Amino acid sequence: MASNFKIFKHRSGESLHLKLYGDFDGSSAAELLNLLEKDGADCFNVFINTSELNHVHFFGENVIQSNASILNHLNSRIHFIGKSIGLNAAA
Repeated sequence: MASNFKIFKHRSGESLHLKLYGDFDGSSAAELLNLLEKDGADCFNVFINTSELNHVHFFGENVIQSNASILNHLNSRIHFIGKSIGLNAAA
């Protein structure tokens, strides 16, 4: 994971809010996918704010897109705020 990558999460009712900070690489993508699978499964809405990402590495986007099946089984709706990290096509 990029040394400066962080995910801040907040639950509000049936919604999960995630704010991503730092650089988004392959390990960061895996961390995000794990969090979505674990914490997003029982949420109606998941809001992912990517506006604080410094750099989105190609491999990070590739990890997300190649693991789209993890997102397909979620009963939630994923909404993005900020720059794209390849999840829009996967969700």
